Amino acid sequence: MFVVHCQDKPGAQQIRLDNRAAHLEFLKANIAKVVMAGPVQTDDRTGMVGSVLVLDFPERADLDAFLANDPYAKAGLFAAVTVLPYKKVLP
Repeated sequence: MFVVHCQDKPGAQQIRLDNRAAHLEFLKANIAKVVMAGPVQTDDRTGMVGSVLVLDFPERADLDAFLANDPYAKAGLFAAVTVLPYKKVLP
């Protein structure tokens, strides 16, 4: 399992909005691998500036292939993507 933090490029709100429906369909089509997913918001919660996903892949290579096919990644939305191995303990 992995935690993925994706940070949007500055000023990329329109890229996010233009690709949001395709991104959500991509996640839904792979829902068996999605433990949780959602946007990181601005401090005032009026905009989106990134994404956090917890994904259930046994190997990093499989995760990397999945992430590369995300419509957000294909559109060049992200300035940075951080991937951390994760072990769920609770609940």
